Amino acid sequence: MPTDPRHSLQVLSNDKFQVLRQHPLFSDLNPSALDQLCRYAKSKTLKRGSLVFSKGDLGNSLYAIVSGTVRIGVSSAEGREAVFNICGPGEIFGEIALLDGGERTADAVATTECELLAIDRREFLPFVRSQPLLAMKLIKLICTRLRWVSEHVEQVVLPTLPGRLAKALVRFAGKEGSKASSKKLTLTQQELGQMVGMSRESINKQLRAWAARKLVRLERGSVAILDKDALEEIALTDSESARSER
Repeated sequence: MPTDPRHSLQVLSNDKFQVLRQHPLFSDLNPSALDQLCRYAKSKTLKRGSLVFSKGDLGNSLYAIVSGTVRIGVSSAEGREAVFNICGPGEIFGEIALLDGGERTADAVATTECELLAIDRREFLPFVRSQPLLAMKLIKLICTRLRWVSEHVEQVVLPTLPGRLAKALVRFAGKEGSKASSKKLTLTQQELGQMVGMSRESINKQLRAWAARKLVRLERGSVAILDKDALEEIALTDSESARSER
C-alpha cells in the first residue's frame, strides 16, 4: 500500500518536535514558538565517517542529533587526534561559532550513521532575539561548555592513567544525567585513548583490570560502568595527589 506523503511529513515534523522539545535549551518554549523553530530545522542524514564540519569552517548552523553519535575533536598535521566530546541522540552542538559568527573550533565527524537537524544561523539568531528566556539558557549552555573544557584539561593533566581514565568515564556518565551507579557509555577504547592522551593498548589493559574488579564491564563499542563511586574515588585520589605535588 503506497505511503501517504503527507503522513511522512507529519512523522518527520513530530520527530523534530520531540528532539527539540526534550532538550533543556528549548523545553520552556511555548508551542507556537517551538513549532516555528521546527520549521527552521532541516533534516540531514550522514554515513559513518562523514564530516559534519571542519575546524576553521564558518559556523552557519546549529545541529541537533536525532540518532547516531558525533565526535568533536581536532587532528594534528601528523594525524594524531584529540577527542573533546562524543555527542549522542538528543544533544546539540555547534553553538559557539553559530553565536559569534566565527570559525569552528574543532572538527565534527559522524562516528555512526547519523540523522541530524540543522538550523541556519540566519534564522536562529532572529528567533533568539524574540525569546529572552532562550537567550538566558544559551548563556547557561555556554557556561556548561566552559566547565566541560575545564574538566577536560584537568583530566588530561592528571598524573596517572587510572586517574585520567576514571575521570573521563565519570564525566561522560554525568553528562548522561544519570545518578545510578551502573551506566552504559557508547565509547570505543580508541576514543577513550584519544580523550586522555594514551594508547588504545594502555586503555584496554586498564579497563580489563577494572573489569576483573567488577568496576566496569567491557562490551563491543561501549563500556558499562558498574561502580561509579569507585571510579570517582580513583579520579579524586589522583587529583589530590597531583595538587600535593605542586
